[in-house]
Amino acid sequence: MWKKTTRIILNYRIVILVLIASLTVFAVTQTKNIKYSYEDANLLPDDDSTAVNYARFKELFGQEATMIIMGTTDSLIYTPEVFKNWAKLGEDISNLTPQDLEQFTKDKKAPRGNLDGEKLISGVISVPSLKILKKDKVGRKFNLVDLSGSMPETSEEVSLLIEKLYKLPFYDQLLYNKETGLITTSIIVNPKILNSETRVDLVKAIKHKIDEFQEANNVEVHTSGMPYIRTFNAETIISEVSNFVYLAMFITAFIFFLFFRSFSATLIAIMVITIAVIWSFGTIGFFGYDITILTGLIPPLIIVIGFPNVIFLLNKFHQEYAFHGNKIKSISRIITKIGNATLLTNMTTALGFATFIFTNSTVMKQFGIVASINIFGVFLLSILLVPIVYSFRSNPKDKHLKHLDKKWTHGIVNWALKVTENNRPYIYFVSIIALVLSIVGVYRMEISGSIIDDMPKGAKFYKDIKYFEEQYEGVMPLEIMIDTKTKGGVYKSSTLKRIDRLGSFLEEEKGLSHPFSIVNLIKYSKQAFYNNNPKYYQLPNNQERSFILEYAKNSTTEGNTQLSSYVDSTGRYARVTLMMKDVGTGQMDMIEGNLKDQVDRIFPSKKYTVTLTGGALVFLEGTHYLVKNLMISLSLAVLLISFIMALMFRSPKMILISLLPNLLPLIITAGLMGFFGVPIKPSTILVFSIAFGISVDDTIHFLAKYRQELSTNNWAIKKSVMNALSETGKSMFYTSIVLFFGFLTFTLSSFGGTQALGGLVSVTLLIAMATNLLLLPALLLSLEKRISNKLDFKEPLINLDEEVVEVDDEDDELLMSTTNKE
Repeated sequence: MWKKTTRIILNYRIVILVLIASLTVFAVTQTKNIKYSYEDANLLPDDDSTAVNYARFKELFGQEATMIIMGTTDSLIYTPEVFKNWAKLGEDISNLTPQDLEQFTKDKKAPRGNLDGEKLISGVISVPSLKILKKDKVGRKFNLVDLSGSMPETSEEVSLLIEKLYKLPFYDQLLYNKETGLITTSIIVNPKILNSETRVDLVKAIKHKIDEFQEANNVEVHTSGMPYIRTFNAETIISEVSNFVYLAMFITAFIFFLFFRSFSATLIAIMVITIAVIWSFGTIGFFGYDITILTGLIPPLIIVIGFPNVIFLLNKFHQEYAFHGNKIKSISRIITKIGNATLLTNMTTALGFATFIFTNSTVMKQFGIVASINIFGVFLLSILLVPIVYSFRSNPKDKHLKHLDKKWTHGIVNWALKVTENNRPYIYFVSIIALVLSIVGVYRMEISGSIIDDMPKGAKFYKDIKYFEEQYEGVMPLEIMIDTKTKGGVYKSSTLKRIDRLGSFLEEEKGLSHPFSIVNLIKYSKQAFYNNNPKYYQLPNNQERSFILEYAKNSTTEGNTQLSSYVDSTGRYARVTLMMKDVGTGQMDMIEGNLKDQVDRIFPSKKYTVTLTGGALVFLEGTHYLVKNLMISLSLAVLLISFIMALMFRSPKMILISLLPNLLPLIITAGLMGFFGVPIKPSTILVFSIAFGISVDDTIHFLAKYRQELSTNNWAIKKSVMNALSETGKSMFYTSIVLFFGFLTFTLSSFGGTQALGGLVSVTLLIAMATNLLLLPALLLSLEKRISNKLDFKEPLINLDEEVVEVDDEDDELLMSTTNKE
């Protein structure tokens, strides 16, 4: 097969190059379809009960978390001039128009949302311009009036205004925190633009206004809220995608150059990988996928994974040329000798990523599809372009072959040979100790994850999240949806009392903010009915209830707008909104458990159906879902790769031997995560399938050569093991070091998840290099008598032995044909 492939590649070089160029141009055209995600990644399948409940909630109440909060505890805010400027800041933001956003617009063609003449900002709630409810006895309704008749002109007037504010418990934890002196302004973004590029431009415009205010007034303002957090988190992802492509390319190319000391070889490798990266971006655009924190990792992953292909091919080319000095024959041999092995190594790596396709999570599935396709793509580019480019080039010079004789790489391989031959008991002892300790560490592993867990800790928006956690107990949205099962059931006295009891419990629960619901509005209405006396901020009794609700229903004020945000149009469903801290899944599970216990006590299941939902809960359940699927995904990868090993060797013993050196590094990494407190979360879950798919590559290259040596050496196990290790050891070392430093670049990311992924995969691959250089040949040598029978090496379904030992007529014909075309 590979002889014919070699002839096709070399005889149709120009045609192949034209095809590759055409595909590359097509990929470039598809990049125009690339979009960046403006929503949180949905880790759950669409039919999951949590996802269904969340969709139902948004259907009833609209998009959650539409508010941007800006606040300060700086005492200067209470001076008259700054207070006026604070009011003006709110007005300026409220009056922003699409024309004001043009200076912040990068992509003019990006989706902007259908506004139909609507305002960008649905409303701004600010202390200086705050309107409160006031009873109108004549109209038997509530009117909205200014909290202050005019803008305060003196410090005393500002203080008086703040005292009035503090007498309105409804706005506690919404506009102020009396204990810390916090004052805030709440900006409600039009829900229609939350998931479009317009939101990005709008948030940038708001930030620009805030920055101008800070500079002019020397007051530090903290800004948060999910639209703000999502925007700047997405912007960080966008900048990191391009940065990491360049960084990964530079570092892996630099290490490649250190090994080969050849600018031309390095440039050829860069050419192959650059085309592969273009293809990866083109694939994302072709499928219409968004750039997320996961799909954004694919181009740098392709860079890191692609270089080892070139290393194996180039190393073999130089070895062959150094042996017989025939360039075309050397090119022929790199395809015929390691073509199958290279195909299988890329196949196993692709399978490691492809297992994510079976998770039913849209984000993970997209990641698996694009990654697996492009890993196979980088194999095609390597096996085609490296031979073709070198067929056009002049013969390698002595300086190009010097890397074959480096003493330090020879020293590492020779050390591995000596240790596996003479000190196998030490290898097994260290492996067993590492395994036992790792199992102990595995039992110490924890599951964790939150919406902001992996966000860049040094970013201003992350620090502001922590600021508001201290002030308001968090900014992560959590919702409680109450189905009364009857039209108008929300307004029943019994239902309101139950919601009030739930609210009292929530206020005492650590990690949760002050809750808001229909009850808060009704309490505020009663307070307004009694001339805003704060002691009447409570639910009305049965006698008061009818005429207070009459006042509320007669009102044509923003109060009714607020009412509709907490109760659906039929009065059947109620909503309790609160925020939570950035807690791990362990604490979140505890909070969820306590909430469910209280809900069961307060709301009888025969009369009510209560559902916990919101972005924080969806992310929590998504984390649990991925952890549950981790073992399934990893087991599937092991089974698929075992199947490939079975095709190679058709021997159960060899399948076991090949898996042990690759499973041990995964267990050790899991143990290290337990000992060092690195939790299992969506970002670290990726480590195991990715690392297993990549680390098994060295095993395949080694065993492919080992099988060839068995045929050559008349089934002499020891000689075959030593020869295989001697020839493939250097390439295994080269590729492992490139992969180690390539993935190590991910630790430079500002995202915690990317850092953890890079560090853990790097460590795992380094351990896998050691196990493949030492444990794998040691096992083969120790089991020499058990696997020396040819029955253990039946004729494989995938033949890895195809090679040409002597220059035959076909080689001469191929040489003459290729030379003539040159």
